[in-house]
Amino acid sequence: MEKEELLKLMNGSEKESLMRTLEIDFVDVGDNFLTARMPVTPKLHQPDGVLHGGATFALAESVGSAAAYLFNKSKSTMVRGIEMSGNHLKGISEGYVYAKAIPVHNGRTTQIWEIKVTNEAGDLISSCKLTTLTLPKK
Repeated sequence: MEKEELLKLMNGSEKESLMRTLEIDFVDVGDNFLTARMPVTPKLHQPDGVLHGGATFALAESVGSAAAYLFNKSKSTMVRGIEMSGNHLKGISEGYVYAKAIPVHNGRTTQIWEIKVTNEAGDLISSCKLTTLTLPKK
């Protein structure tokens, strides 16, 4: 499938979801990565006016889980996030943040994803790690 078709498919869900609420869109995909972006608006701020770490984690887990699903070797399985960790390194109050998920380990049962969250200038905002588990569909 071509890159543009794949991004259209990944962004195609019209269902109410956290991704729609946070306005997360997938913007780039390659052989071993998936990138999404999220606007930083006051509705995602902490009380002191910077991006809330929970919103950053929601972006990171969304792109990591989507990458695990996209690069899954079997379509008769489902993917679930089982552990998320990260460090918030820099504040941001406006613009966009980008999260790029790259596999560290893409095993049959477990996968580990490195997710770097950056601003529009490429500065590192957060560094995250997501572990996913692949299970048979019920």
